[in-house]
Amino acid sequence: MLEHGGQLIKMAEQYSIGSHDWLDLSTGINPHGWPVPAELPASLWSQLPEDDDGLIPAAHAYYQTDSLLAVAGSQAAIQALPQCRAHSRVGVLSLAYAEHQHAWKQAGHDIIVLDPSTIDKRLHTVDVLIIINPNNPTGQRFSREQLLTWHQKIARRGGWLIVDEAFIDATPQHSLSSEPAQIGLIILRSLGKFFGLAGLRVGFVLADSALLRQLAEYLGPWPIASPSRYIAHLALADKQWQATTRQSLQQDAQKLHAILAAAGFKQSHGCALFQWVETEQADKIHQQLASQGIYTRLFEQPKSLRFGLAKTPQDWQRLSIALHGLSH
Repeated sequence: MLEHGGQLIKMAEQYSIGSHDWLDLSTGINPHGWPVPAELPASLWSQLPEDDDGLIPAAHAYYQTDSLLAVAGSQAAIQALPQCRAHSRVGVLSLAYAEHQHAWKQAGHDIIVLDPSTIDKRLHTVDVLIIINPNNPTGQRFSREQLLTWHQKIARRGGWLIVDEAFIDATPQHSLSSEPAQIGLIILRSLGKFFGLAGLRVGFVLADSALLRQLAEYLGPWPIASPSRYIAHLALADKQWQATTRQSLQQDAQKLHAILAAAGFKQSHGCALFQWVETEQADKIHQQLASQGIYTRLFEQPKSLRFGLAKTPQDWQRLSIALHGLSH
């Protein structure tokens, strides 16, 4: 399996620093996640999940579409979608969330690596195009108009455009979720990042009804546990928390960008939940910060680091001090 952020216990053992003493910035998860109730109904633990528990109507309202399927995190869809097509040529971005490429390659499809600037010229060479919007880890954003144009072109040939919107909830105006369900347009959403509920393993696939039925058959019954469904329902319906959080995340993103710039990283890019810095010193910086209990996400190609958001004023100060103390 591929390496990801998280795995804090492993880092704690490697650097001999207790797991509770770390500032974990490796995942891009909102550190001020939706406040889960301290107590949940006892029946959630003893009953099988039910489809009419209110989760799906809440998702319909939040994503502004009736054509969706609840899945065990968008990762479940990433692994299942390659099983729903015959052998295909799959276009993936040269630097993007690697699980997409991994899943299609493992399923025997041909991978075509694309630079974002060349997609228009090379779209005819692929049957499936996978876009993360905003891109992880670079933060590059693709306009609705551009994505819909690509979809129209690829769908004429029976192709798919898959848009992974895991990090788009802070800027919903850029999402394609409200677009009418169309054959060949597949949108992935997750409660892990914006809502800070990665442990629930809840996500959604937005697509045409035929593909959703195919996915549902492949994934089988009860893909999401009852407690996860219950909490996801409440979070999706909490409009006040969502509005407040969108504002606070934008402020924290600006703060992170400013801290990185003040430490000498003038060219950081990202979105409301992370910043990405390309530097030949990435390995060294990652190790220096880890030795102080600050966990960043390291990328090898190109050499770069992704920084998530800190949670408390003390955490922000700790990051700022550590960055200024780096030996480049």
